Amino acid sequence: MDTLFQFSHISHSTQVHLKNVYSSLAICMCLAAVGSYFYIYLVARLVTVSEVSPLAVLGLLICLAVATLTSLGLFIWFAVTPHNPETERKRLAFLEGFALLIGFDLGPILDSVIAVDPNIIATAFVGTSVIFTCFTLSCLYDTHRGHLFLRGTLVSSCSILLLAYLTSVFFGSTLLFEANTYLGLLVTRGFVLFDTQLIIEKAENGDKDYIWHCVTLFDDFISIFRRLMIILYTKEKDKKTKMVSERILCKITPTDV
Repeated sequence: MDTLFQFSHISHSTQVHLKNVYSSLAICMCLAAVGSYFYIYLVARLVTVSEVSPLAVLGLLICLAVATLTSLGLFIWFAVTPHNPETERKRLAFLEGFALLIGFDLGPILDSVIAVDPNIIATAFVGTSVIFTCFTLSCLYDTHRGHLFLRGTLVSSCSILLLAYLTSVFFGSTLLFEANTYLGLLVTRGFVLFDTQLIIEKAENGDKDYIWHCVTLFDDFISIFRRLMIILYTKEKDKKTKMVSERILCKITPTDV
């Protein structure tokens, strides 16, 4: 087992750096879960208790808007703050607040998924963890760092995804939206490969900003989780809709005969 996790081609200082990155990433995951919990079991339940009054819905929308703008502000503030020992704790606080609000922003999607099948969340999280772990280990064992050449392909793919998303919004194409979701899942997997090897390469060249590197991987993980959850949600919803339609047909068929 010890031999399996030995990465002799990676320097000791870079291995320590990676430990800091993934430790921070684990903390971000926990904080994002807390943010989602706050939305689902506190804020969203206020709407249920108040019988979906317009005032409660407006308050919920305001909370989401404030959370989104605050997370954007924290990210910008975090990005412009230089990395040094004096600002490390401040940037960690920005990172933690950002992760918490990202989890809160995931609340509406999670709430919709729970209404269909709560098990989808656990399945999507396990699937995302497996994908992320396998692709990360693939990068760590790669001695040539050939995935760095994916930059051009990934940037071009992002342009195609943006164009496909705008087209699906304007024309209301469900098929194009689903294709965009599947393609987006494939592209985010590529970003895990590219970002992981880029972090290793930067660390080997002296860039030890583990907080910023953590943000990069956190964004990759959340992107995979969101798309995988949407795919599972769509499949389960279509399955239940089909079952309901078949039951209705079974009930009305005898009367027609």
